[in-house]
Amino acid sequence: MEAFTSLTAIAVPVDLPNVDTDQIIPARFLGRAREEQAPAMFHDMRRAPDGNLRPDFPLNQAGFAGAGIIVAGRNFACGSSRENAVTVMVDNGFRAFIAPSFGDIFFNNCFQNGALPIMLPEARVAELRSELHARPGARITVDLAAQTVTGPDGKIDRFEIDSFRKDCLLRGVDSVTLTLSHEGEIAAFEARQKEEVSWL
Repeated sequence: MEAFTSLTAIAVPVDLPNVDTDQIIPARFLGRAREEQAPAMFHDMRRAPDGNLRPDFPLNQAGFAGAGIIVAGRNFACGSSRENAVTVMVDNGFRAFIAPSFGDIFFNNCFQNGALPIMLPEARVAELRSELHARPGARITVDLAAQTVTGPDGKIDRFEIDSFRKDCLLRGVDSVTLTLSHEGEIAAFEARQKEEVSWL
């Protein structure tokens, strides 16, 4: 997993509240290989029924090309537990998400995939989205070590994060890698257990 330390990137606003994981990556694309899922990100929000791109959707607008941060409405990525909702956005270059609130499972999955979900007050998030609409291509800086977000207006907001999750992101360590780092201790425990309770 790639470490997350700081990120300065174009930010794109997604205004709708309650954007669910099926809107982020529709279920009909989940059977594809991961690399083949990337073009399906926000498929039904980005495209009209005839397949043409919707010009009013921010991700289809040239000013937001190459964005690496999404500034979303409340309860972003709610719904089903699909981890693909995180991975499809990471594979499209997004490493940070800013919203007033997130779906719980998506929030947890972010940390296992090197992405940072940030909760800020709803009024401030709305203000950021308004600025981004007014200035497509504007950048936001996220500093994980300092736990700060610097908006296009220069205003700095502090966010909270669990210290264990912060450390894992800074080091680029997911739960599997963390477990394997204790492989010697695990092997010693299993050897000792085999001797002490051989009947198991």
